[in-house]
Amino acid sequence: HVASNPSNRMDHAARARLRFAAALAASGAALGAVSLLLRRRRRRAEESEPWELDVRSGVTTRADPAAPPKNWAFLSCGRVAHDYANALKCVDGAALYVVATRSAADLPRAEAFRDLHGFQKAAGSYAEALADPAVDEPAVQASPVRPRGATRDWEVHKFGGASLANAELYRTVGDLLIEEAGGRGDGVPTMAIVSAMGGMTDLLIKVVDSALEDFDRAQVDLEAAVARQLETLQQLAPPEIVGPIESRIREDAQDVLSVVRSLRMIKTVPAVTMEVVTGFGEIWSAQTLNAYLQTRGASSEWVDAREVLVVKSDSEGLGEKGSTSTTGVVPLWGPTKSRMQTWWSENGKEFETLKYDDGESCILVCTGFVATTADGVPTTLKRSGSDYSATIFAKLLAADRVTMWKNTDGVYTADPRRVPEAFPIQSLKYDEAMELAYFGAQVLHPSAMAPCIDDSIPVYVRNIFNPAFPGTVIQGRSGSLTASQLWGAPPPEVQENASKEPLIKGITSIDDASLVTLEGALLADGAAGLGTRVLAALKTAGVSALMITQASSEASITVAVPATQGALARRAIEEAFELEFSRTRFNSCSVLEGMSIVAIIGEGMVQSPGSSATLMNALKRANVNIGMIAQGSSERQIAVAVRKEDATRALRAAHSAFTLSEAVTNVAILGATGRLGVELLPQLKRQQAQLQRDANFVVRVTAACDSSRMALRDDGCADGLLGATDAPAPAARDLLRDAAPLDLEELTRYLEADVNPSRVVVDSTQSEVVASYYTRWLEAGISIVCPSKAVASGPKDRYDRVSAAARKGGAKWRYESSVGASLPVLGTLKDILLTGDRVRSIRGCLSGTMAYVLRCHNGDQTSFTDAISEAVSNGYTEADVREDLSGEDMARKVVILARELGLDVELDDVSTESLLPEAVASASYANLGGSELGAREEASAAVVRDLEASSLNGDMDARLARARLEGKVLRYGFEIDVPSAKCSVKVIEADQTDPLYRLKKNENLVAFSTDRYVTAPLIIKGAAAGAELASAGIFADLLRLVTYGDYFA
Repeated sequence: HVASNPSNRMDHAARARLRFAAALAASGAALGAVSLLLRRRRRRAEESEPWELDVRSGVTTRADPAAPPKNWAFLSCGRVAHDYANALKCVDGAALYVVATRSAADLPRAEAFRDLHGFQKAAGSYAEALADPAVDEPAVQASPVRPRGATRDWEVHKFGGASLANAELYRTVGDLLIEEAGGRGDGVPTMAIVSAMGGMTDLLIKVVDSALEDFDRAQVDLEAAVARQLETLQQLAPPEIVGPIESRIREDAQDVLSVVRSLRMIKTVPAVTMEVVTGFGEIWSAQTLNAYLQTRGASSEWVDAREVLVVKSDSEGLGEKGSTSTTGVVPLWGPTKSRMQTWWSENGKEFETLKYDDGESCILVCTGFVATTADGVPTTLKRSGSDYSATIFAKLLAADRVTMWKNTDGVYTADPRRVPEAFPIQSLKYDEAMELAYFGAQVLHPSAMAPCIDDSIPVYVRNIFNPAFPGTVIQGRSGSLTASQLWGAPPPEVQENASKEPLIKGITSIDDASLVTLEGALLADGAAGLGTRVLAALKTAGVSALMITQASSEASITVAVPATQGALARRAIEEAFELEFSRTRFNSCSVLEGMSIVAIIGEGMVQSPGSSATLMNALKRANVNIGMIAQGSSERQIAVAVRKEDATRALRAAHSAFTLSEAVTNVAILGATGRLGVELLPQLKRQQAQLQRDANFVVRVTAACDSSRMALRDDGCADGLLGATDAPAPAARDLLRDAAPLDLEELTRYLEADVNPSRVVVDSTQSEVVASYYTRWLEAGISIVCPSKAVASGPKDRYDRVSAAARKGGAKWRYESSVGASLPVLGTLKDILLTGDRVRSIRGCLSGTMAYVLRCHNGDQTSFTDAISEAVSNGYTEADVREDLSGEDMARKVVILARELGLDVELDDVSTESLLPEAVASASYANLGGSELGAREEASAAVVRDLEASSLNGDMDARLARARLEGKVLRYGFEIDVPSAKCSVKVIEADQTDPLYRLKKNENLVAFSTDRYVTAPLIIKGAAAGAELASAGIFADLLRLVTYGDYFA
């Protein structure tokens, strides 16, 4: 066997041919086991260990080295498919990087050959793509350089331009490198990959651009760039170290001028010119950092990667700024390894004498981004290519780890600028990181990760400003695809590992996308190969396909593309299907612009039902419409296309739904200084910590208003108007003392602009103006909790519009507290109706004020108006006490109940007995019903005085006396007779058999008589008067709205 001898190499043709044999194994053709020879790196030597892989279970076991392989395929781990799992994975009919090392004579006979032939035919184009012997070098098996005496493997650290923006940051980086190299006992051979100084690449690009128009200006721009680098260098090192480096930098500047001098003449910038010029930023940066290290006494040297790293590049130019794509750039490992060894033999002698056991170590500062071609032409690894440089050198040096130093504490569950609750992920699989990177997360590009995947080198992402934090580690492959998809149900050990994974690891997005849709009723008649033709047209036009979905009927196909390529994609498809359009076989090819793609990613979703449902429900609750859905075949990624303006709300909704963060609800409180608002704010504050701890739920007050002022949370205040959890509750009046004038239009715009998916307005006013905004808020996805009865008992047509708006906007309208305060009256009624029972009648008392007054009134010691005065003092009454006495308050509650029963009832349809004398009912009282408590109490006292002056006390004493003669008591109650659709509110004489007889002070009571509750009614009874209970009902409505299922509109 060729692979049994590590020094033996197959020719390229044999390797390419037998790669298909290994892929045949992946297709499951009668295999029980595949033997693997895993070449594992050791510190000082390379050893070969034979392993056997059971292809059905995915389990590897150590094999007897002397025993022959059990089956026909013997795989070498030279590149090993990033790991053995990929030996079993087919992508477009081809296995990735698999090298089979047994002769074709040992393949299964006729049946297997037929399968192999079919596979070779499907994968022919893939074989051609790999047919470059220079690229398909054997993997680097061991470090080409290793300091004599070093007891630890190399470690590679990468620093971007943001970490090297000024002299102080260079010091921070240098000090960190010295600590990492020698701070853990034994010295660690260390390489630092550095980008250009922050902003330097843009300055050098500016030099090139200026040279097209004005060479003198290009000289000025270049001198500014050089001066900035030298100024930083001079702050870091003494003149004897600075001098030689300054000379080299100035020589480089002259070379740059020589290169750009002709650009004005040719009126264009060759790609190689841009790459040569911008590469000097890294060269200067590496020398600058090395100067500081030498100043600190470190054993260091700088490495010009152009002298070591040899690549094959199929693309030109730098790529787009901010991109992490290195597509088209492939390292040539053989020449690179040879050059690294040459560099070390010439420059590494001083590092051989260090006492690594005592913590001494060498530090190599290498230029990122730059490389050279096999022909010696300078090139780059494209924008953000320094990450790729780091992983290439990590593989080249057989490093123990790579650390990418950023300005964040690792890879976050989401972009913290858009999802404030995002937090660092502890660990990721390579596959998860690649999915996150593809969908826009600033991690690493998949191609930049490949060198570390090949040799299973862990990648750490850490914070340069918080080095004590462990950050995120990226390592290991996801074996779930093979187990779950190729061989049926995953084995127990795979299921056990999956159960330990969180459902998702992160959420990310591609912000600017367009959806290109080709559709037509006649597509199905001749649509074979439709997807192939669409993708081929896009490839020819150079358009990247981000997502693809196709209807099962083949009646339409939609492709998500970058927003800048939407029009180009449409033209390419229309040209490809020009004949079909001319024959009207297709209806249209359209482009939907202004879209974003949101993706959830995590290995835990594999074989876990409900992941898609959780995402879709979260987006529904956030009022986010989905334009396109796609799930990766690996099950570790689900992506949806949404409107760009909804993307942040979608990210937050998904982040909360998958419990990556607590559920946050932003609340605006109207009537904050009224009796309910004053009580509600402290209740919310008192429960803040417990809700967050026990229910993973946060209520954040973002707006508070009274009748004339409004306070809106500053975007920089994460805690909201209530402040931090451990801070005391602020008084509502203090919140509004210096607030802006109330403007409901401005408030509405503020609420609509809030990207948090869960937004609620608490309306504790009775304002008709506020009620007019309900429809708009609900259609915008803003839920409403209202103890106010203005809408629920108001005009029926408005009630219907508001209910419809709630259904349309996906928001909720909660008004349980408008009827029974904290008693579950409406919820119970809904339960009765939805379980199939039929309500015959409902009667009771829904006024805690009137229950108190009639219970206290005895005709002797306490007059009727005395009882009213006590109710006012206790805070039981409505803001305008006349609403209680006239029966209007209870009548409104009756209307709400009747409408829940399906009755078409208006307020005027309720027969109401008023206890108010006409003179008092029609009188005007200043501040009665206002939000200022003191002024309102004075106005209520004036009402009571006028009532005392009337005949009300005498009338009520007489009624009470008559009732007592018959053994009855007076109660103010209501009745809804469902068959006749009659509703009434009146004074009732209740005997001892009536549930109202034992009604206590400030209690409410509702009795349901139904087909099931015949012998005795279903009774709900309890205290309901007072701001504290009413506010508790509002709070309960709020919690039910955002945490529980909901019956209501």
